[in-house]
Amino acid sequence: MNFEHKLTYAQDLDQADPLRSLRQDFLFPKQNRKPFIYLCGNSLGLQPIAASEVLQRQLNNWENLAVEGWFEGNEPWMYYHKALKEMIAPIVGAKPVEVCPMNTLTVNLHLLMVSFYKPNAKRFKIIMEAGAFPSDQYAVESQVRFHGYDPRDAIIEVKPREGEYILRTEDIEAQIRLHANDLALVLFGGVNYFTGQWFDMEAITKVGHEVGAIVGFDLAHAAGNVPVKLHDWDIDFACWCSYKYQNSGPGGISAIFVHEKHFQDTSLNRFAGWWGYKESQRFKMEKGFVPEAGADGWQVSCTQVMPMALHHASLLLFEKAGYMEPIRTKSMALSAYLFFTIGKVNELLGDEYYKIITPNNAAERGAQVSIIAKQDGKAIFEELVVANVLGDWREPNVIRLTPVPLYNSFEDVYRTGELLLEISKRIFKTTSSK
Repeated sequence: MNFEHKLTYAQDLDQADPLRSLRQDFLFPKQNRKPFIYLCGNSLGLQPIAASEVLQRQLNNWENLAVEGWFEGNEPWMYYHKALKEMIAPIVGAKPVEVCPMNTLTVNLHLLMVSFYKPNAKRFKIIMEAGAFPSDQYAVESQVRFHGYDPRDAIIEVKPREGEYILRTEDIEAQIRLHANDLALVLFGGVNYFTGQWFDMEAITKVGHEVGAIVGFDLAHAAGNVPVKLHDWDIDFACWCSYKYQNSGPGGISAIFVHEKHFQDTSLNRFAGWWGYKESQRFKMEKGFVPEAGADGWQVSCTQVMPMALHHASLLLFEKAGYMEPIRTKSMALSAYLFFTIGKVNELLGDEYYKIITPNNAAERGAQVSIIAKQDGKAIFEELVVANVLGDWREPNVIRLTPVPLYNSFEDVYRTGELLLEISKRIFKTTSSK
């Protein structure tokens, strides 16, 4: 697409955007009474306007029904998660029975590893991306130690090649094949939090299965961002949070996916709890755990009604948008325009002051664009915040800018580029004169 670096051009793109009205369904933070250009949905999504209403509805149920709210009213809490399952499934390419909203992300990762990391003397190794989000690293290290292995022996991290920032699929596949005989689990992020690289999940899964390993994904930066197909790609398990691209509030509820092929596997371990017990017999209070069918059988604690209500408010907007296909179409255009805009800033500055480390290929990225400033990156980021552009900073040197298709506009991207250019001229001139 041949973009133009003009305000009127960006505004014309916005007028032609079929999702433009969704912007009005979100609340934007303000600074000096002026809304931020909010480019931090990769960290925390904006609050849907409907969140207050949906949450208040459940607070009213609590007020008016108290404990009877579990079985009475228009949305009995006992079954509330079932409505959400129907809305979550299209976002991650799953059947409703294969997903369940519950707990928080790292808790769910541990629960799933209890079932799907089954090391033995022959197969005990885990392959993951180097530079995975720290919580994943900590979870994997602790699981390995729990089973009596040394992380230095059991964890293989796949790194980018020297001088590169992104992982090549062929290098991931090569490492899986290299460890074919002792590999128990392949566990990757869907999208890397630092670079924004969307891994070829289907290819990774195929090779992992060819060598006899289980394959799982942490979709914290993928769910609601890119169109994954967990069921069709034959992925064994996945989990994700809902507070980034799914806008369900800080610390919002997580969700899991378990492929239906595993539902009848009685050899799988699991940490059981009352809410995962067979629903029709749950209140008989009998000993001997009998899991509910599907992903619901991995539940431990009872439904988190208020976090689910906040998630429900956001899921209604995904439904309104038509789910992932139209969202992905706009996202690719927005991120491409941000690539173009940063390139234009470099052109006007006369040098590559900003290096984009997110893949240039649109099929290998989502909404996030990560950049490294040639110098003074932290100062530039802080100046952007002062100028009402809120992205986020990741040590040691990366600015992440994420135009989210549900609420960001092409004008947001254009104005960010103009501010970045203005700030760069000022800071680089100041630095060069020292």
